Amino acid sequence: MAATKQDPLSFVKMAGAGNDFVVIDNRTGRIGDATELTRRICTRRLSVGADGLILIETSPRATFRMRYLNSDGSQADFCANGTRCAARFAFVNVIAPRRMTIETGAGVIGAEVGEGGQVTLSLPSPRGFVANRPLQIGSTTVQGSFIVVGVPHYVIFLRDDLWSQQIETLGRAVRQHPDLAPEGANVNFVVVRNPGAIEVRTYERGVEGETLACGSGVVASVATSALFDKVRTPVSVLTRSGIALEVSFSKTASEVQDIRLRGDARIIYRAAITPETLDGFDPEFVRDPVQAVLSDR
Repeated sequence: MAATKQDPLSFVKMAGAGNDFVVIDNRTGRIGDATELTRRICTRRLSVGADGLILIETSPRATFRMRYLNSDGSQADFCANGTRCAARFAFVNVIAPRRMTIETGAGVIGAEVGEGGQVTLSLPSPRGFVANRPLQIGSTTVQGSFIVVGVPHYVIFLRDDLWSQQIETLGRAVRQHPDLAPEGANVNFVVVRNPGAIEVRTYERGVEGETLACGSGVVASVATSALFDKVRTPVSVLTRSGIALEVSFSKTASEVQDIRLRGDARIIYRAAITPETLDGFDPEFVRDPVQAVLSDR
């Protein structure tokens, strides 16, 4: 796939609670392997810049299919904020009605577009919950929980003062921990303010850094909090962007069910890819110059 002046490729820049995406209507199948396209177009300051790429495609199982790639070009089964953005994109572009189903790598998800750019997802119950999943990092034992919300998550509860913490180093160590191999996990740092409000920061795999929000991380954090009887429905979740998402649910003794994730899915701008959008830089060097130089030797 190549964009030319004669045959431009249109896209929309969108964001959900600060989690930003490039969204492309790929129902014609013009884009096949999107790995290199994703690495380039998601490179900040030299191209559009985003946490990931969303491709809207046809589906025999749902209203449409959403294919999601992290900014490093790796494909992910699920991205909740991205799914909310995909839903609003499809509704605005008359691809889907206000209520729709979306095929993802994690299964078919229900979505409803509300007023003011708000989108609500209906999610299946999280799985694979392990309440106590300690990890040895150097001389320190990190206490956390493991849970799968479409993708793997590790949840660490902090006592207080979430926003002044330097989470990158610990987040990277947990995300890459051999005990969580081969997939690794997104790492969520959580403070419970009261039974109806928590705060969450997430180190995301694929982005390999902290994002302004992670929808599945928000759900993982609420579900884990609920299973420990720390919260009750609904829960307002303050993210790093300063934007709050809302999670509602029902709960049995061992499972969180009927999960609804509600929040913004804003359209930032519409544009077209030019040759300069994708060429003239090395995305791998931008990400990690040391590794890029070593790999060339």
